[in-house]
Amino acid sequence: MTVSASIKPLSVTKQFHPMLHTISVLVENQFGVLARVSGMFSGRGFNIDSLNVAPTQDAGFSRITVVLKGGDSSLDLAIKQLRKLVNVVEVTDFKIGEAVLRELLLAKIKADTNTRSEIIQICDIFRAKIVNVAANEVIVEMTGNKNKVSAFLGLIEPFGISELARTGQLALTR
Repeated sequence: MTVSASIKPLSVTKQFHPMLHTISVLVENQFGVLARVSGMFSGRGFNIDSLNVAPTQDAGFSRITVVLKGGDSSLDLAIKQLRKLVNVVEVTDFKIGEAVLRELLLAKIKADTNTRSEIIQICDIFRAKIVNVAANEVIVEMTGNKNKVSAFLGLIEPFGISELARTGQLALTR
């Protein structure tokens, strides 16, 4: 069987590569709400990249911020089903540029007397704070978008990262 020159190979589209979606879900503080919300996404074939839950300014409500990997085709249906869940008050699917997105990073970095000043300079450039200093390491706190956090990690990684904790993305509408 021969293939005609006019037939082009199937191009890879976003349908085949999951996209990242940032979803904010305002919920009532009730038992089992987080399990129902996360179950909704996993049941629809989404992989949860990050998940944050915290109370809002009103103690009766929490905001769940989820970053999902998945195609656009099932996202709309999942959001519609989310809105039908008990205790879900509001669901927002943030499009590019519609929200302020931030992540918090805590990193314990190996730092001796020879490398400490260079680490401090990198922290200054990224507006990171050194929140703890020990004889052979420092703990750094940093906030920013995902690209800024990744760039910072790329620069401090050669010094040696002993421990790392990231919140994942948080989002609020502009």
